[in-house]
Amino acid sequence: MKKLFAIIAVASIMTACNEAEKAADAAATTTDTLATEANKMADTASSMMNNAVDTAKAIVDTAAAKIENAAGKVTEKVEKAAEKMEAKH
Repeated sequence: MKKLFAIIAVASIMTACNEAEKAADAAATTTDTLATEANKMADTASSMMNNAVDTAKAIVDTAAAKIENAAGKVTEKVEKAAEKMEAKH
């Protein structure tokens, strides 16, 4: 009977140690997976910010071009009006 208990005790210890190793491996894998996912999220956020900056730059450039165009037209109109005023006097 003592031998049976000894065999059961040894088997249970071996099983417990084996399960602990599997749990440690699972924890390491989970940590690696979380780190990988965090890196992916950071890359995605960086990409989104770069896209937003590019879009904002394009909008500002377009607005600046429109303002320059409008300023040129206003200058032309003012010059034409000045010529008409000079012609009348």
